[in-house]
Amino acid sequence: MAGETANNNEIVIPSLTRVWLAVVGTAAPADATVAMPAGWRAVGLTTEDSLKFNNEPNFETVRSAQSSYPTRTFQTQDASTIEVDLQQWSGENFRAVYGGGQIDTVTAADNKKHYKFTPPRIGSRTEIAACIEVIDGGKNYRYMVPRSMQMEGVNTELAKTKEAVLPLRLAVQGGDDSDAWYVITNDPSFAPAPAAPPAAA
Repeated sequence: MAGETANNNEIVIPSLTRVWLAVVGTAAPADATVAMPAGWRAVGLTTEDSLKFNNEPNFETVRSAQSSYPTRTFQTQDASTIEVDLQQWSGENFRAVYGGGQIDTVTAADNKKHYKFTPPRIGSRTEIAACIEVIDGGKNYRYMVPRSMQMEGVNTELAKTKEAVLPLRLAVQGGDDSDAWYVITNDPSFAPAPAAPPAAA
């Protein structure tokens, strides 16, 4: 079987990326370019080099006396994460970064509206759906994550010489009844290869 030919059209340069969040169970987009359905919220501006989608499967090996190499390898776990640093401070972005929480209006001495953010208590973190949108010219890709949860600590640097960002770190959640994550795209290079014709009798 011949290998793939060199094709620079299959190089992806993410000229534009967006991150969307929604309540778990919100309808996902049907394709890679349709407007995001109601209920999805863009997180806004993010730093230009922080967005990452990581996949880290774990394996165990079986070793035997008859071989210096493993005689069988099997996968025991799968893990995927989303990393991105948010530049826009808002109540909803705080809730996403801290895994939930509550925002209340408080009475202020200056008679103006003030707001109080309270992070979630232990055991009350909420799951969230996520979408990473990647655009390279006419090619669109959407990483869809039906369920994820913020499971890392939050370290916000408050330095005078640069913007303070909110580190969003989401761990993909899964189950046997649905896909933990998937990619939907209009990139023609993803088209399945045509089936081989049946061999002559």
